[in-house]
Order: sequence, then C-alpha cells, then structure tokens
Amino acid sequence: MPPKNRFAELLPEITAWRRDFHENPELLFDVHRTAAKVADLLRGFGCDEVVEGIGKTGVVGVIKGKTDAKGRVIGLRADMDALPIIEATGLPYASKTPGKMHACGHDGHTAMLLGAAKYLSETRNFDGTAVLIFQPAEEGGGGGREMVNDGMMERWGIQEVYGMHNMPGIPVGQFSIRPGALMAAADQFEVVVTGKGGHAAKPHETIDTTLVAAQIVVAMQSIASRNVDPLKQVVVSICTFRTESEAFNVIPQTVLLRGTVRTMDPAVQDFVEARVKALAEGTAAAFGATAKVDYQRGYPVTMNAPENTEHAVKVAQAVSGRVDADTAPLMGAEDFSFMLNARPGAYIFLGNGDTAMVHHPAYNFDDNAIPFGSSWYAGMVEERMPAA
Repeated sequence: MPPKNRFAELLPEITAWRRDFHENPELLFDVHRTAAKVADLLRGFGCDEVVEGIGKTGVVGVIKGKTDAKGRVIGLRADMDALPIIEATGLPYASKTPGKMHACGHDGHTAMLLGAAKYLSETRNFDGTAVLIFQPAEEGGGGGREMVNDGMMERWGIQEVYGMHNMPGIPVGQFSIRPGALMAAADQFEVVVTGKGGHAAKPHETIDTTLVAAQIVVAMQSIASRNVDPLKQVVVSICTFRTESEAFNVIPQTVLLRGTVRTMDPAVQDFVEARVKALAEGTAAAFGATAKVDYQRGYPVTMNAPENTEHAVKVAQAVSGRVDADTAPLMGAEDFSFMLNARPGAYIFLGNGDTAMVHHPAYNFDDNAIPFGSSWYAGMVEERMPAA
C-alpha cells in the first residue's frame, strides 16, 4: 500500500517544520531552539508526556495507545543537530546562520518523526506506548550515548528502538537495510612523533621526524592490506600531518599525525587499536625517535538485530514496496549504535533521490520523502504493537 493518506494531507505542514529547522541550524548539544520547538509541537499534538533535557538537550515525547494490554513500549528516534558547513544551495530557506547547515538531513528526520507523532496522537490505533526520541549531537558529540546514560531506556521501559536516515543515491521512497553490521565503528587517534630538530643542511645531526612520520603513515596502510583478514572490513586513514615548523630549512622536533579507524567487527577493532600503537612506537624507535599514541574509541558498530530488521523490512514493504533488504554495509558511523547496544532494534535508510551527498554544502533533504518516512515511523508502532 502507499504511504498513509494522512501524511499526504500533512505534507505542507511537515515541510514547513522541516524548512524552519533548515533555516535555523544548531550544532551538537546547542540545539535549544530546535528542541524547544519540538517540545512545543509535541505538547500541541496532545502527547501524554513531553520531557526536555534528556541527554543534555534531548526531547522525549510519550504517546499511549488506545489500550495497553501487553505492556509493550517501542522507541522511535530522530536526530536534531546540523553541521559546521557553509551552505551553498541558494534555496529560499537556506541557513540563516553563517557557518552552520543542515547538510545531513537531520532537519528531515526530525520533521518526519514529528509528523508520525501527530498522526499517532490523533489515531492511537495501537496497544502499548510509543516513545518519540529527539536526539542532539549525533554529529560527533555522542548524544545517543548521553541519552542512554541518562537512563532513558529504563525511565520509559523501552523494549525495542528504531531509527532512520535519508540516503542520497537511493530513489525517493525506496528503503535499504541489512541485518547485522550496517555501519562501522569509528575510532580516532593522534600520534606525536618526537625526534631531534635541526638545520635542513645537516640532517645527520638530527632525528628527522618528518621522515619518521612518513614511514609511520606508510606502515599504517599495512594493517588493512597485510594484518587483517581480507574478508573483514577495515579502513585506516591518516588525515592530518602537521610539523611544528613551516620553514623551508628546518627539520622539526615534532610531528603530529591524526587519523581514523573504521571497523565492522569488535575483535578487529581491538586488534587494530593495538596494531596502530605497535606500528607507531616500533617505527619511531627504529629511527631513534619516539611516538606517543592517544587512541580514542568512538561510535560502536551499528548492529541491526535480525528479528527487528525483519519487522522493519515488513513495514517498509507495506509503505512503498521497494526495499533492499541486503544492502551493502557502509563504513560511515552513526551514534544510534549506542541505543542499539542498549536495546534490540534496527536502523534503516530512506532514499533521498539524486541529490548531493550528505555532508556536502549543496545537499538538501528532499521533502517528497516525508510521507514515506513518517509512514514508516508510525507503521513500526502499529506493526509491533497492533491494536488489541
């Protein structure tokens, strides 16, 4: 069947919310305007409970079904934060805040979940409780972790949790998902190489940190090519190479390297962390230098539970009939993983059409996707908690 008719009726209203969020982007946990508007709308819909300040600036709305015979509780999540990007769309509703932009479609996610909240508040055609989760700081701040650590799952007794992300390159209205690992764990590291600086004309009197750091960069590429099973996914990227001097004739005393590690398997993640340290320290020692490694774990693997993935596929098929249920995993990361580590659930992609990729200054969420996304959110509640 097509998206629910109610969302076709609500499309202009939901689109207006989305474009207002787009015009007024906020970063990380500093989403006070967005969160306030979300909370006000939820109260206006008649939600049974609206709580602000969960996980610093997150918002939770609670909607009770017509009955509650089985005590079921389903969580639905959308993220609210934008990115520190200068917008280049030229749209009439482009960002009014220089240097900030909804370049990942979180404005669309928030608007779609608000649409589902309005529909569910009107119909309440389910047996149980729907918990609508509006999360800050997905873009590097770990807002999902903060909401979980704030006791959200226990406070509302959430039993399953579901989330969605738009995806350019997939036709509008098509869904993509897979059981198991969908998106990667993302760690980051810094390496400070210390040697003996000096004059470029007398390299023999120095321990050249530029040479040492270059060897470390090359050595790191052996992790994926020679240390990890070729059938296991791993990406090690050195993205910063910074010396303490910009002079043409100075061999620097120190060099800073920064990079990321992306993996799909916790055992591979453990191995790569140890290998990054061993290669940096060992390579530096071979040249008479030292390397200090600071390795930080980031977002975990986004792991879809198989049974919950089947439920997500069933609802997506009912909404559009176009579902890739075995899509290729992505090496990007997503902090919905913290919620999936706390409760079983699933994360799904919704097509955004032939648009610029997310995190690009020309990206824009396609409002034609709204009825599909809102229908899927609402459908997950009605499918998992059918009316008694």
